[in-house]
Amino acid sequence: MNQLNHVAIIMDGNGRWGLKKNKTRNYGHLKGIETVETVIKTSIKNKIPFLTLYTFSTENWRRPKGEINFLFDLIRKSLKKKLKKIIKQGIKVNVIGSNKGLPKDIKKTVKFIQNKTLRNKSITLNLALNYGSKEEIINAFKRLSLKKNTKITINNFENNLYTKNIPDPEILIRTGGTRRLSNFLLWQLAYTEIFFVDKLWPDFNENDYNKIINKFYNIKRNFGKI
Repeated sequence: MNQLNHVAIIMDGNGRWGLKKNKTRNYGHLKGIETVETVIKTSIKNKIPFLTLYTFSTENWRRPKGEINFLFDLIRKSLKKKLKKIIKQGIKVNVIGSNKGLPKDIKKTVKFIQNKTLRNKSITLNLALNYGSKEEIINAFKRLSLKKNTKITINNFENNLYTKNIPDPEILIRTGGTRRLSNFLLWQLAYTEIFFVDKLWPDFNENDYNKIINKFYNIKRNFGKI
């Protein structure tokens, strides 16, 4: 049976879900938090060590200012409100991405949460915040090139990525019916099993997640071999 260490998810469809319910896109983002909680809980049940959620991309800055502000406020409030629950569940929160352009209080909150949960061990929750894979790759090469007497190897390069010391995902899930990677973990997904789901993120449930996990366990993974 395949070993499952890391699941990455592109949580697509929140805004469309809100509009579909004759409400706002922001309402969809709010409901999406419930699905996040379900997925975290299910990951812990399945003893998956790492879960990475595409929380806010470098391209999301192109959205309307009101929606951006709402998303940051949602992140801000969710982390603070659920801190006790996060600690109780043994969740270690880790943030990957660039600090550039993030509100000061978001940076402060993120740092506080990371420090508070540093020793938690049930699961590592990676929040890809202000994350863009192309930028990550370029920055990794820049950092590597500045290190004297360091060879450019796959291992040395990966040690300069945001995901240093994190195993590559075995599973990528994208909800929302769209079939693309959207600048997410492009290097890390080289041998990842990809599952595109037609459901919008707020409709994605525990049963959907478990079906994907069970399907993964039965996939023959060759890695170039026969």
